[in-house]
Amino acid sequence: MNKLRSIEHIIAPPPAHMVGDGFRVHNFFPGNGLMALDRMSPFFLLDYGSKIEFSPSDKPRGVGVHPHRGFETVTIAYHGKVAHHDSTGNSGIIGEGDVQWMTAASGILHKEYHEAQWSKIGGEFQMVQLWVNLPAKFKMSKPKYQPIRREEFGKVILPENKGVLEIIAGNFNATTGPATSFTPIEMYNARVKKGAKLHFSFPENYNTGFVIIEGSVIVNEQQAKTDHFVLFANDGTDIYVEATQDAIVLILSGEPIEEPIVPYGPFVMNSKKEIVDAYDDWNNGKFGYLED
Repeated sequence: MNKLRSIEHIIAPPPAHMVGDGFRVHNFFPGNGLMALDRMSPFFLLDYGSKIEFSPSDKPRGVGVHPHRGFETVTIAYHGKVAHHDSTGNSGIIGEGDVQWMTAASGILHKEYHEAQWSKIGGEFQMVQLWVNLPAKFKMSKPKYQPIRREEFGKVILPENKGVLEIIAGNFNATTGPATSFTPIEMYNARVKKGAKLHFSFPENYNTGFVIIEGSVIVNEQQAKTDHFVLFANDGTDIYVEATQDAIVLILSGEPIEEPIVPYGPFVMNSKKEIVDAYDDWNNGKFGYLED
């Protein structure tokens, strides 16, 4: 028998900090003092870039060349455009509404900047970046890259034209998302009008959280406002949402990876030795080459 999930925390956006000179983010986890490192496993990190206005610039703002190993980065664009380059030869532009799913795995160098033409105009910028952990058996697999355009998402139109549920990964009522993942993950954008109602049911052991990107919603009888993160307890399956304003909600749910987590800097591994090995491999050029 299904049971309502309770809400563990509704977390206000933590103080913002800059990543490079192009990304102002609120880090909801890890490190907020409310959650253990594995509390949202398989999601390890959530950096939320709330709306900010960037002035025009001939030199694109961003983050220079840096390494990753042991996980995947998932970037979801809501406003603005980002250009991406990595040491495997992949590059692309994350446009408004699009997703970039990069599997760093055994090691990759990459850089991210405001897309050049967008940078010259400037404007409103809003994005989410997630780090999705990999199980130990996949951490040293080959890097890969999934550029996913918004028109490729699975789509569920809500009754009475009250909005759309965009399926990025996973499956909702037999509609699947295009992203592939190494462990079971549900990732959706709910773009809804005031008065819209939604019902989700995830396995009780799946770690689940919502980011309120726009507007305000009532979630299991509690109000959640713009830029807040809703963390659900693992004590039930069912979640009910009603939009009290036009809203966008990012829905995250996934099966936890029951393995040790040892993060350090840009690496997420299972042991201290693996972290040392990652730094050695990076310093010895084993992540490839990418011009800054």
